Amino acid sequence: MTPRAGVITPAAASLDSDDSPVLPGARASFHVHLSNFEGPFDLLLQLIGQHRMDVTEVALHTVTDDFIRHIRTMGKDVDLGVVTEFLVVAATLLDLKAARLLPDGEVEDHADIDLLEARDLLFARLLAYRAYQQVTLLFQELEAGALRRYPRAVTLEDRYLGLLPEVQIGMDAAAFAEMAAGVFQPKPPPPAVSLDHIHSSPVSVALHTAAMREILARSGVATFGELIAGCTQTMEVVARFLGLLNLYREAAVAFDQPEPLGLLTIRWTGDSPDPGGVLVDEECE
Repeated sequence: MTPRAGVITPAAASLDSDDSPVLPGARASFHVHLSNFEGPFDLLLQLIGQHRMDVTEVALHTVTDDFIRHIRTMGKDVDLGVVTEFLVVAATLLDLKAARLLPDGEVEDHADIDLLEARDLLFARLLAYRAYQQVTLLFQELEAGALRRYPRAVTLEDRYLGLLPEVQIGMDAAAFAEMAAGVFQPKPPPPAVSLDHIHSSPVSVALHTAAMREILARSGVATFGELIAGCTQTMEVVARFLGLLNLYREAAVAFDQPEPLGLLTIRWTGDSPDPGGVLVDEECE
């Protein structure tokens, strides 16, 4: 084939592309003869998909005429799958070309708007068409390779059917006797699990409040560190802090803290250790 000026031929396209237009072993695609392209139809799709040829420059009616002539030359051996694939691809190219030819201005027809939004989908259909071809070739190669494999359909020989593996206990007679004797011995009781580390005992806020009343009424002034000096648990410290809040609410104590997070001094302002009120017993857990 002698290339003409402005005509893309299969040889010229293959020099600039790493992907071959027609995969090895694939069925021969029909050739199209256009004013700007001559070659297989698969190569034309590849050039359109790579944006190396504008679909608006492709005469789709000429492509359709070439395909009809190709089908007629096949006669009764025509493959319905080939015809179906061409119809899908041709319809996709027609929609794509129509979308490209629409003006870029404001479009009022909703159908035209949907067509413009479907440009990427149309390109995806072209890529899917070529992907199906590649997968088909892969399945053909796998099938051809599987036909050359034959399973080994034999059973175990008769002389090995009655053989049993050697029993290996891994202990002597004394160890086996000790293990057997341990079966008849009573089992020790299960160990008791203490929950003290999970659940602490309740702490009475009222008792700790009364203890602080006695300390403050006797000394008059004390720091918070002195009031919690005898505490052994964190919840006891919390109970004494809540007790101080109750005393402050009753106007029995006054707080003095010169600076934030500084030393907290508590001063007794009540009359006696027993305010005469009702002491509510609260518990902290």
